[in-house]
Amino acid sequence: MTEPTSASPLTAEQARRAQAAIGRLVRYGLQHGLIRPADRDWALNALLDLFGFAEPGAAAETLSDDGPVPSEAAPVLAPLIDCGIAAGLVPDDTMTSRDLLDARIMGLIMPRPSETAEAFARQAEREGIEAATDAFYKMNIASNYVRMDRVRQNEYWVHEGEYGGIEITINLSKPEKDPREIARIRSLPPSSYPKCLLCPENVGYAGRPDHPARQNLRVLPLKLNGEDWYFQYSPYVYYNEHSIILRAEHVPMAITEATFTRLFDFLDRFPHYFVGSNADLPIVGGSILNHDHFQAGRHRFAMEKAELEATYRHPSYPGISCGVVRWPLSVLRLAGPRRDELEEAAAELLGAWRSHSDPSVGILAHTPLADGSRLPHNSITPIARRKQDGRYELDLVLRNNRTSGEHPDGIFHPHRHLHHIKRENIGLIEAMGLAVLPGRLKGELRQIAAILAGERPYDPEACADASHPLHRHAAWLAGLVRAHGTSLPAAEAERLLREEVGRKFTEVLCDAGVFKRDEAGRAAFAAFAESAGWRRASS
Repeated sequence: MTEPTSASPLTAEQARRAQAAIGRLVRYGLQHGLIRPADRDWALNALLDLFGFAEPGAAAETLSDDGPVPSEAAPVLAPLIDCGIAAGLVPDDTMTSRDLLDARIMGLIMPRPSETAEAFARQAEREGIEAATDAFYKMNIASNYVRMDRVRQNEYWVHEGEYGGIEITINLSKPEKDPREIARIRSLPPSSYPKCLLCPENVGYAGRPDHPARQNLRVLPLKLNGEDWYFQYSPYVYYNEHSIILRAEHVPMAITEATFTRLFDFLDRFPHYFVGSNADLPIVGGSILNHDHFQAGRHRFAMEKAELEATYRHPSYPGISCGVVRWPLSVLRLAGPRRDELEEAAAELLGAWRSHSDPSVGILAHTPLADGSRLPHNSITPIARRKQDGRYELDLVLRNNRTSGEHPDGIFHPHRHLHHIKRENIGLIEAMGLAVLPGRLKGELRQIAAILAGERPYDPEACADASHPLHRHAAWLAGLVRAHGTSLPAAEAERLLREEVGRKFTEVLCDAGVFKRDEAGRAAFAAFAESAGWRRASS
């Protein structure tokens, strides 16, 4: 065994464990195709250098072991990260520091970005695009970029209600920062590189306390609408093969006629995925509006399964069907075999919606400003997919981001009585019927279930105090106790809460709908469709 150098803070035992872990990690990389046999010594030496070893020591023994290799990197990495912390490779043992070291280590046993892109292109040509995405997704999991160990911590269930199977997740895959990390971030000088989390300059970036490391990120080049774009997977998987398509140029999101061309270009390359965009306005848009991007993946959401409740035809687009989707948000679904016809019809609908006002249902397209300009309020969330018969299908979710004194967070946004469950923007993923709820809910729901099951005392006065952990749920909890008491079986209390959260999220979606699902809303929706040239089809 190689003894630690005099400059190393590692004990002899720590050095032995680190070397053994290095050997296991190289074996892991070989077994999962991250490196090839010809890369073995190169990867081994890079890892030894990172940890300050001049010789492999115990790594030679574990590298030649013929035992089973874990299916994921986390158990292989954990002891190596512990040794890295002991060796002072990162300043502390916070989650952020561990993640920075994790990506740094994995980046040493991965192919270069160009090699990844070339291998993807070869496999797509030889075996088809599905085989290529399957392999690329597996590589992202093997490299620990997609953290499946954390994704499995997410809570998930399906709420079967009026609009089909609404999926509910409580997001636990994004770890919360502890006070030490928050304090360090506040002390950092401002940085403008990379400009944002979606810029292609993130590939290989070492990271910092306020920006994740990306040495294990790999992206694939794409041409959409003749422009340079990139395809990657999301490290926080909200659904199967959750993907991000990002523009090479750092430009703000904008829903335009070109958006539809880009979406269909993507589908022609990846017909087994859906692809969509958040709206391009605050409140109704995504969390990153300063970099144009789409989201895609291999998942069938409840909105896609929803049926049409009214159908329309347009004399200028005879090959296209149009329908109002039976869904809490206001959705028009276009479908047809010709993408050029769909692009033109969608662009015309977008223009019509941008300028549409109907004060009778609270929809105003613009607000005049003091300088004579107008603040826009109408946008859309477009989602495109290919069907089994080859037709294109395009859902246009109508959005409006007006606020008022009664609803300062947004008129067509979760209203205040729902903020204890969901206050954040309703973006593309949630519009399609998959709730991404805050991680705090896991513990809060557990406490509420304990009260309903009589395992914890219910004190309404204590809950009314702003410092109480269940304060934000006080009114809801009081209603649950009145309706169901405090002696439910534990399993029944959990089932009840999941049902109630599903109902709450359905209310969230209803609040986000611009045309409400009542007589006035349906009439206003029909009036908009007709104003855009669409005529109700006979049944």
